Amino acid sequence: MSPARKRARTYDSAKIRKAVAAQFDHVREAVRTLGPEQLALPTRLGDWSVRELVAHIGMCVDVVPRLVDRPEPPRAEITVLDWAFGTAANASVLSEAAHEIARRDSDADALLTAVAERLAGTLAGTPDGRVLAFRTGAITLADLLVTRTVELVVHTDDLNAAVPGLQVPHDRQALAACTRLLADALAAKAPGGSTEVRVPPYAVVQCVEGPRHTRGTPPNVVETDPLTWIRLATGRLAWKDALEDAEVSASGERADLGGLLPVMS
Repeated sequence: MSPARKRARTYDSAKIRKAVAAQFDHVREAVRTLGPEQLALPTRLGDWSVRELVAHIGMCVDVVPRLVDRPEPPRAEITVLDWAFGTAANASVLSEAAHEIARRDSDADALLTAVAERLAGTLAGTPDGRVLAFRTGAITLADLLVTRTVELVVHTDDLNAAVPGLQVPHDRQALAACTRLLADALAAKAPGGSTEVRVPPYAVVQCVEGPRHTRGTPPNVVETDPLTWIRLATGRLAWKDALEDAEVSASGERADLGGLLPVMS
């Protein structure tokens, strides 16, 4: 079984819809306060400035109404876990698109406001099971929206890291869904039951081949907070650095996740 073939957990669609809209609104409100100098600041994402990052965030959300407007494929082909393992293949295309949008749409606030309006209309009139022709495979609207929580939470953190003093909040449901999807991706990438990864209060998964733990305190435990986990899982933070800075605790001979991270990039 390939990593992505592990059965994904189910998500509360109503909560996910609200979470996507709420997190995008948080970003939009923050971007409205940014001036040209702040939009020109570099980010930790290669050659992207804040302006390119904002363009990419808009694009990640605008894909939902754009795909709903296209013909519907006959059936879904991928799940949220397939999406997680397929993001790297499109990195160069997405980067080019972010640069193009940033050049074309100089008013970042207007760009995000227009996307928010299109998203609201789409969510109001489209059922969860609507199949969309996503670039890596057909996917249901419900599953695509779960992936949007990852895009929004991860890039909100990128935005906060790029702009001194900026503190865009994370919607609780968006943060929870993002944390769980990335934890499940680790469990799919390294199946097993020897190591327990805890990301309170949102996720606990078993992973890594070896003796399966059944009761009592697990012999191999990794624990961290949601944002640290998300940074580790997406390559924003190195495992070694997280250990040295006590941002993650790891006990047991199978608790070293350095060779398994990031799970998506």
